[in-house]
Amino acid sequence: MKKFSYALLIGLILLFLAACGSDEDNNTDDNASTDTNTEETTETETETEGEEAASGTVTVEHELDTTEVPVNPEKVVVFDFGIVDTLDKLGVESIAGVAKGGTIPSYLDKYESDDYENIGSLKEPDFEKISEINPDLIIISGRQASLYDQLVEIAPTIHLGVDTTDYMNSFKNNMETVGQIFDKEAEVEEELTAIDDVIADLNERAEASDEKALIILANDDKISAYGTSSRFGIIHDVFGVKPVDENIDASTHGMNVSFEYVMEQNPDILYVIDRGAVVGGAESESAKQLVENELVENTNAYKNDKIHYLNPEFWYLSGGGLVSVSEMVKQIDETIE
Repeated sequence: MKKFSYALLIGLILLFLAACGSDEDNNTDDNASTDTNTEETTETETETEGEEAASGTVTVEHELDTTEVPVNPEKVVVFDFGIVDTLDKLGVESIAGVAKGGTIPSYLDKYESDDYENIGSLKEPDFEKISEINPDLIIISGRQASLYDQLVEIAPTIHLGVDTTDYMNSFKNNMETVGQIFDKEAEVEEELTAIDDVIADLNERAEASDEKALIILANDDKISAYGTSSRFGIIHDVFGVKPVDENIDASTHGMNVSFEYVMEQNPDILYVIDRGAVVGGAESESAKQLVENELVENTNAYKNDKIHYLNPEFWYLSGGGLVSVSEMVKQIDETIE
C-alpha cells in the first residue's frame, strides 16, 4: 500500500511540473503575439499619420474668401499667367489647364501644347471644360473675380491677383501662399530674397538720382499714362524712380493723354509698354514709330536716348510671377545709372 502511495505521489508531481511548463510556453506565445500586434498597430498608425499629412489642407485667406486648399493638389486650373510663371519656375507639374483664348507669353509657350487643356479666355472661362478636368484647385485673378461664385461650385478657388496699391506685399503674400500649397516654401523664400537684394540696390540709386520718369502704354494709335499706385506703379512705389507727374489718376487702364502732354511734362526717362505687340499682334517697331514723333523729340528722354521699351510679356501679360517680377526689376535696374 505504501509503495502504491509513493508511486502515486511521484506521478502527481511529474504531472504538475509538466502542466507548469505548458503554461509558461503558452504565456510566452501570448506575449509574442501581443508584441506582434503592438508592432502592427504602430505601423498602421504611422501609415495613417503619413497619409493624413500628405492629404492635408492649407487655409488661404484671399481677397474674395477664406478657402481650404489641398496640399500638393494634383490637378490645377490657372487663369493668371503670373502664377503659371511661378509654378513653372518652381518645377510644379500640377497644371492641368490654362487660358489659351488669348496670348500666352512666349517664355511659357510649352503650355500651348495639348498636354494642357484650354479653359477658355481670361474673361470667358470654359466652365464645361473646367468641370470635365475636375480640378483639385482653381487659381484666378482680377478678371475672373466676378465669376468666383460659379467657379467655386466646381472646385476650391482662390484669388491671387496683385494689389497694385501695395504691390510687393501683395506679390510676396501670393508667392508664400503658393509655397505653402505646393510645399515649396524654401524655394520661394530664396527667390524673394534674390529679388529684394536687387530692388534694394536699385532703390538706392533711383532715390539718389534727380531724373524723373513717365510711364506710358501704347495701344494702337493712343497712349495712356500711369503713375504711382497704378498697374505699373511699381516703378515709382517700389523701385524708387521719381514720377515726372505726381497727379496721374491711378487706374487699371491708365489716364488718357496726348503727345502734347508728354512734351509738356518733359520726362528725363520715358518707359513705354507696347500693348499691341502682345495683344494685337503688331510689331514692337510700331510703338517706336508712334512714340518717337516730333513732339516727343523735344523731351530730355529722347535727347538723351532714355526712351525704354519694356517687355510687354512681363509687364502686361504675366506680372506678379517669380520670373516676371524678377525680369521687371532687372529691366528697370538697367535704366538707372
